[in-house]
Amino acid sequence: MSALDLRRWWVRLAQAAGLVAFGLLALFDFASSTQDIPRVTTLLFLPVPMGLAVATVPIWLPVHRLGSRRLPLAALALATASLAVTVAMVFLSDGMLPARTWGLAESAGLIGVVFVVTRWGAPRPALAAAVAAGLAVAAMPLRVGTDNQLVIFGLLQVLAAAGAAGVGLYLRVIAAGRERAIALVRAEQRAEFARDLHDFIAHHVTGIVVQAQGARFVAEQDPRRVIVALEQIERAGAETMASMRRMVGILRNPDAPPDAPLAPLAGVTDLVPLLAGFNGTANAPARLHVDGDLDGLPVEVSTSAYRVVMEGLTNARQHAPDARAVYVSVRRTPDWLLVRVADDGASPRTAPARGHGFGLVGLAERVRALGGTITAGPGVAGGWVLDAAFPLRSAVVR
Repeated sequence: MSALDLRRWWVRLAQAAGLVAFGLLALFDFASSTQDIPRVTTLLFLPVPMGLAVATVPIWLPVHRLGSRRLPLAALALATASLAVTVAMVFLSDGMLPARTWGLAESAGLIGVVFVVTRWGAPRPALAAAVAAGLAVAAMPLRVGTDNQLVIFGLLQVLAAAGAAGVGLYLRVIAAGRERAIALVRAEQRAEFARDLHDFIAHHVTGIVVQAQGARFVAEQDPRRVIVALEQIERAGAETMASMRRMVGILRNPDAPPDAPLAPLAGVTDLVPLLAGFNGTANAPARLHVDGDLDGLPVEVSTSAYRVVMEGLTNARQHAPDARAVYVSVRRTPDWLLVRVADDGASPRTAPARGHGFGLVGLAERVRALGGTITAGPGVAGGWVLDAAFPLRSAVVR
């Protein structure tokens, strides 16, 4: 049984219990109101209050839509009618109070209305409806007398209505907080999706474009190299399609949990095949230097470091066509994981223009979320250097 089915089951159980309790109170009211009393008061005290009690059921029983405007309007009309009946009964009884109960079913129904209105109604009309229902509940014991005991009962009913309103507001605040948390998670997922789209798909597509451009130039000189390039293009295209199917499949799955991972768990231990794929499509070979044991790293650190290298390789391929080599260095110390991607291209490079550079923006978000730092700029001896540092002891594993 899913969580949603379990919640529906509990709601239906609560509705059934509420109906049973309401029915018992209605039977008690009916038995207490059939005394030998004047006919005019019988006609007022029995059918009208019982009708008002039954009228509360369609308001407090169903599950309403949050922010409903019809709900508080219906509750306000019902509370006004209850107050009017109370005033009429007090004046028409003429000192001959007709029954031993003022309508416990109606009181319970109005208290339930207060809860439902504060939980689901539109804020402003819900306040007016809750206040009106509270006044109706407070005045209801006056139907059978004005003794101190009845006044105390009225106060107790007001306290019960206030408690119902407090519970309704509490549940409303909790639900609003949950909705905000879900909205935040969804926003993070969208940002994660955008980063994945750039990091993985853009990387593969860039390789496809570069390989296709190279194949066009060597087609007449060496047809065999064209066949190799086409095979590499096919492989990169298949990987791109697999990444897209994975991400779209997760987005379309309504049963996926809010924190469903949107990225494959590729980490620093997968850098060798990453560089091999880069070397198959780039003019400048990439060389990897590893210092320290890369096993046992936090997942978030490992995957983020992998993306730093991927972004550095993609930028070198796009912006340093004259580079002769790309150097990838990964060093682990007791407290830090240091990643560097540097090329020796001579072409001047500036900061990304406005509207571009989403890959570095995404990387900065990732690295800062882990308490690390990232910088990108011209190297001292030329070329371009991308540096990232990840703290290991304070890394957060999601």
